[in-house]
Amino acid sequence: MNKEYKRIFVIVCDSMGIGNAEDAEKFGDKGANTIAHICDVCGGLKVLNLEGLGLGNLGNFKGIHPIKHHLGTIAALKEVSNGKDTMTGHWEMMGLKVEKPFLTFTETGFPEEFIKLFEEKTGRKCLGNYASSGTVILDELGEEQIKTGQWIVYTSADSVFQIAANEEIIPLEELYKACEIARDLLMKDEWKVGRVIARPYIGKKKGEFKRTPHRHDYALKPFHKTVLDSLKENGYDVVGVGKIPDIFDHAGITEEVHTDNNIDGMNKTIDLAKKDHEGLIFVNLVDFDAVYGHRRDPIGYGNAIVKFDEQLTDLMKEMNDDDLLMITADHGNDPTWTGTDHTREHVPLIIYSKTLMNPVNLGVLESYAVIGATIADNFNVENPGIGYSILNELKRDDNE
Repeated sequence: MNKEYKRIFVIVCDSMGIGNAEDAEKFGDKGANTIAHICDVCGGLKVLNLEGLGLGNLGNFKGIHPIKHHLGTIAALKEVSNGKDTMTGHWEMMGLKVEKPFLTFTETGFPEEFIKLFEEKTGRKCLGNYASSGTVILDELGEEQIKTGQWIVYTSADSVFQIAANEEIIPLEELYKACEIARDLLMKDEWKVGRVIARPYIGKKKGEFKRTPHRHDYALKPFHKTVLDSLKENGYDVVGVGKIPDIFDHAGITEEVHTDNNIDGMNKTIDLAKKDHEGLIFVNLVDFDAVYGHRRDPIGYGNAIVKFDEQLTDLMKEMNDDDLLMITADHGNDPTWTGTDHTREHVPLIIYSKTLMNPVNLGVLESYAVIGATIADNFNVENPGIGYSILNELKRDDNE
């Protein structure tokens, strides 16, 4: 059976939700709408590519107009997993339904028993151990770390244990080793978090500390085979861009591309489009979430969406007739919402090809896993998890 598309690009605009999740109240998020509220604060967004592809048809977004003849096939995806974090969203895209939410220690910090073991095994004491923004905690404890050489450890509303270390005080290799130790300790059921994250930074004093691009995530392994594994097993390229390899603990990935920020991530995706691949290019743009969503910066978030839209022009130019582009998100993170947590929302699915016939609005679809199932169907490989394919809605016009 022939493939419909030779290459599929999936770009996850991390946290770019569109509201409306039916069970949002259960998560304390009834009324949250990431894109709509950003548009309101910004007085509307000018995003001609996303508008032309049909984003404005998925909600009431100031400045992003619904249009009759949009160029993309569009849908709103409903999350069926129990959670609203990064790993849950990405894993569901590739066929896994997460029934049990990952543990969080937002209110309490990590147990004293764990902290003592971590200190013993790493040879350094800990500062912090509470929920905080990464930039805030550096200003609070960075100077003390310089004096004492102790780890800065903290968490967030996510299922994470984060270790911050000044690269001029603690070598990167030692930080990474400490993360491996923490990951091993945090496999215990009552402590098991989704990710351990190395958060290196530089600077001499409060107000000048700046995180470096040497972040590294140590995630749990997916509990079951995913579509990524099926693609790799069948000889297809699976290029993970940004934090994708970390989210899947490198399972099913054939090539890893590090990125420094959203702009760099898009530039490297554009470069990948110029090369010969056969398979999946899977991209995460984390700044939407980490830099703007969690820090409750709707203006910065809006500007980042505009910049992404501008870079889409160059990516779409490089796409071949037998390429497919999917733009989506892994959860919401409404920067106008209370607290600093993710928000439970539907996410957009915007699908484009230069040869796409009769683009349509598919409405609300059950599960993010539509994405992985469609990819598996296209490449004629096993879909080992949940999800159903919409490939029949994406036929190419081979008679152009």
